[in-house]
Amino acid sequence: MKIGDKVSVVDEDLGGMVTSVKGNIVVFKDDYGFTHQYPKEKLVPKNADLYENIKVIKKPEPQKNISKKHQKSHLVVDLHFHNLVKNPSDYDSFERLFIQKEKLIEVLEFCRKNNLKRLEIVHGIGDGTLQRMVRDVLESQVNIDFYNKEILHHQSGAVMVEFH
Repeated sequence: MKIGDKVSVVDEDLGGMVTSVKGNIVVFKDDYGFTHQYPKEKLVPKNADLYENIKVIKKPEPQKNISKKHQKSHLVVDLHFHNLVKNPSDYDSFERLFIQKEKLIEVLEFCRKNNLKRLEIVHGIGDGTLQRMVRDVLESQVNIDFYNKEILHHQSGAVMVEFH
């Protein structure tokens, strides 16, 4: 570095023109007329020509391999009873809840076996009996996270499950 060179300070938003060099210490004047002293190793030359001739090589983004199973949207199971059996009126309330619970457990096992990552369980709003049963079954499972689809869980008719 010599007198008249433009320099910039490493790790600081500061630069200017060199006014004197004393051994390892460089003195420069910034754009506002203030003088600053820094060791040579804290300064870099401020020369646009250095950077204009450098070719920039743009590398392609690496492709992330995602299995075709995970590219699909998540699986949805609707536990409304009329979707599970042909003649819903032939069953009493206890049988209905038992069949819904069996269907839920069966679908959870299917998801684990096929390494699915997400499952949406539609239980409806109703009086909350089915919602409580779904919550109890999910709380008894391991390696899953679940949350209600809506912010206000009492207005949500669905639960989203994520498998680890």
